[in-house]
Amino acid sequence: MDRPKADSVLLFSGLDPSGAAGISADIETINQFGLNPLPIVTSLTAQNTQRVKSIDVVKDSLLEKQFNLLDEDISFNTVKIGLLGSVSQIKTISRLIGEKNSLNVVVDPILISGTQENMSSIKMVGVMKKYLFPKCTILTPNLEELNLLSPGLSEKEAVSSLNCPWVLVTTSDSSKIDIEHRLYNKSSLIRRFNYKKLPDKFHGSGCTLSSAISALLAKGIAIEEACDQGLAYTYQCLLNAKKLGKMQYHPIRTPYQSK
Repeated sequence: MDRPKADSVLLFSGLDPSGAAGISADIETINQFGLNPLPIVTSLTAQNTQRVKSIDVVKDSLLEKQFNLLDEDISFNTVKIGLLGSVSQIKTISRLIGEKNSLNVVVDPILISGTQENMSSIKMVGVMKKYLFPKCTILTPNLEELNLLSPGLSEKEAVSSLNCPWVLVTTSDSSKIDIEHRLYNKSSLIRRFNYKKLPDKFHGSGCTLSSAISALLAKGIAIEEACDQGLAYTYQCLLNAKKLGKMQYHPIRTPYQSK
C-alpha cells in the first residue's frame, strides 16, 4: 500500500549506553536520511561492546502517554520497533499501532544480543507472533532470531509462520565468506542480496538496517527498493566502522546517498 511521505519516524527501542545500538543507533540513522526521529525508550540497559548486564523495562503507561502526545502533534507514517521488554509492553505497543491507520511498521525482533545474551523469552516471542507481527509491514530477523521465532522449521516455513507480509532474513550471523540476505513476500522468495562478509563483529548493524529501511519507507520508497538501499547503506557504515571499545565494532553512520 502506498502511503504519503513523512518527515518523521517514530521509534520504540531500548537505550544502549555505548551508543552503537538501540535507540541511539536508530536516532543517528534516521537523522542521516534527513528525517526527524521521534524516540520512545522501551528499556534502559546496562551494556557495553562486550556484554549486557541488565535491562530495566519502562512502564507501559509512560509509553502510551508518549505515543499519544506525539500522535496528536506530529505527523508520521512509519514506526520502527526494536528491543521490547515485557509481554504487557508488546501488547500495549501492538494496540497503539493498531489504532492508527496507514502505518509502515518495521520490526527488528531483538531476541539475542550480539554478545549472545538472551534479550527476550519464549512467552514474549509467542505474544509478538500473536499481537505484533500481524500488524507489521516487514520484519528483519537474522537467521538465529528466525530459528528462535519458529524453531524446527525450514526457512520458508518459518517465514510463513510469522504472519507478516514481508520478511528480510539476514545471514551475516552464520555465513563465513559470502553473506546472502533474502527478502520474502508472503513466504515467496522475492530477491537475494549478496555481499562479501566482513571480518569484524559489529554492534548495532541490525538497528542500522531496520532504521534505514524505516527511513526509506517514510520517504515513500517501495519495500524491495528500501531493503536494497537500506542494506547498501548499512554495509557502507560497517566498512567505515571503528572499534571504540574492547570487542564489537561501532558502525559509523554517514549521510545517506541514494543509489
